[in-house]
Amino acid sequence: MKHVITVVGLLAGLVLWAPPAEAQAGGARGTVVDDEGKPIAGATVRIEYLRKPNKYEVQTNDKGEYLQIGMEPGPYRITAAKEGYLPGAFEARIGVEVTDVARLGLAPAPPPEPTQAELGEMFTEAANLAQTGRLDEAEAAFKEILELEPGLAEVHGNLGYVYAQREDWARAETSYLAALELRPEEPSFMYALTEVYQDSGQDEKAQELVEQVVTQSPEDATAQLNRGVFLLNAGRNQEAQEAFEAALVTDPSLAKAHYHLGTLLVGQGKVPEAIEHLEAYLATSPDNAQAVATAQGLLEALKK
Repeated sequence: MKHVITVVGLLAGLVLWAPPAEAQAGGARGTVVDDEGKPIAGATVRIEYLRKPNKYEVQTNDKGEYLQIGMEPGPYRITAAKEGYLPGAFEARIGVEVTDVARLGLAPAPPPEPTQAELGEMFTEAANLAQTGRLDEAEAAFKEILELEPGLAEVHGNLGYVYAQREDWARAETSYLAALELRPEEPSFMYALTEVYQDSGQDEKAQELVEQVVTQSPEDATAQLNRGVFLLNAGRNQEAQEAFEAALVTDPSLAKAHYHLGTLLVGQGKVPEAIEHLEAYLATSPDNAQAVATAQGLLEALKK
């Protein structure tokens, strides 16, 4: 009986001193591709164990492939990234051997948004194209800006100008209305739209808009001036004269108001008043050669 006990004790000792079994290790093998299925070389693949702070990082080869071994089996999050692409990620379970994980596709990253300075440069270039009559190029340039930043009222307004120069009245109206939607009651857009209505023979719309501008901004000299020009073109001379006088009350230096008022007074035989307004007009050094010549001719005739 004593001999048996000794053998059992020896066996127990052998169990206690047996070497530990090796820890099982697995691995991950995968591929990173673009949105067309083409391999992406040089992508950084990060592999994070979800149960412990174990992390691995590898690079894809020319075939977009990567391999990481020596991983503890279990759940992982695999993330791939490369400049020019949006990062992608998924979760996978790694077994005791190398596991072929799902193919990871990366979409191209959108181009960086332009800065305000860059947008300003683009706008200046587009405006220069419009002012020099290169209307097709100007249209394309303004549309490019709107693709980057749709909410710029000035760009819609300038597109309206481009279309008006082509006498494309429908598109001009649409562009100016888009500008006004973004910046309601902006006088410059309303004046421009009034001209579109006038030039396209939509007199009722033009008059309605002119009156709207004056009602909204009764102290706006330019609004009164534009109203006067509209009334003058419509043959409503007395109302036009009152509008020009109202404009000069607010802004006595408004050259065009002096010119139109002077020519109206000539027709009424009010020579001193006409001379006063025509001389005031010329004193502003206007750049309208035709109007300057007319004013000078009238003054010469009135002073004889």
